Amino acid sequence: MNNIIKGISCPVTMIIFNRYDKAKKVFEQVKLVKPPKLLIVADGPRESRPNEKELCEKTRSIISEIDWDCEVLTNFAEKNMGCKDRIASGLNWVFSQVEESIILEDDCIPSLSFFYFCEENLRKYKNDSRIMMISGDNHLFGKKTISDSYYFSRHVHIWGWATWKRAWEKYDLSCSKWPEIQNKKLLKAYFSKKSYKYYWEALFNAYHKNRVPSWDGAWVFAVMINSGLSIVPKSNLIQNVGVDIDATHTTKENAYSRLKASELDFPLKHPEIIMENRDFDDYEMKLRLKIERRLPYPLCKWASRLKWFIRGLRKK
Repeated sequence: MNNIIKGISCPVTMIIFNRYDKAKKVFEQVKLVKPPKLLIVADGPRESRPNEKELCEKTRSIISEIDWDCEVLTNFAEKNMGCKDRIASGLNWVFSQVEESIILEDDCIPSLSFFYFCEENLRKYKNDSRIMMISGDNHLFGKKTISDSYYFSRHVHIWGWATWKRAWEKYDLSCSKWPEIQNKKLLKAYFSKKSYKYYWEALFNAYHKNRVPSWDGAWVFAVMINSGLSIVPKSNLIQNVGVDIDATHTTKENAYSRLKASELDFPLKHPEIIMENRDFDDYEMKLRLKIERRLPYPLCKWASRLKWFIRGLRKK
């Protein structure tokens, strides 16, 4: 990548909570590209943690470090909403303000390439309804290579990503269409292996029944039921530094948390054909089941359902 750092023209959204040190690292990368508009979504402190109010306020103070010409919009929750409702409502707010945005959580550090990669593709595919998002994540661990700068995928990765209002409008936090899709067995033709089908079936069922305290599965669902495609860079552009005991979900290190952020070469080489790379997607799914230590089909079907059933009982 060219060493000259250029500013970007598209909005950037940062999702923050109570980890100033990590949010600061993400902000330092944002600061380099000087977006003209910065939207900050923040969750509020938990009543059960007396010192958290100070931590949240310190993290929010990051906006005082903006030293370039920038319009700052904030959406700060007074009380804790939790990861699921805070991010979902926050992104609803974001796309009531802008038509497109790059989105970064407070522990996902992007390479500089990530910003230029997202901006160029936000422009290129702005009116192409087939493309629902641009991801900075590549979870193939260098095992698959291509000559183009990116490929099209059915997988959804949100450690660093970008999308448009037109796509986010299809988001449904409750996955309300899941019973219909399940009854019609529409996922059957979507995946090449039954183990893949049962993996997502168990997840969507759990999201629909409100057993999972997270927002992202509903976004995966929205992309999938609209036959949407995600743009995936040829190499990983995001490093997640938030894997620790203070994390909401990812508290234990795994192969994904060890991925480093790399740079892309520019100008980008765009694919000539807009179709899912099924070979890459199947390989990624194979790796996912291995990394998450999923059982082989048919055991995975019942194990997955049992897992979410137990979580549901605990929630009650």
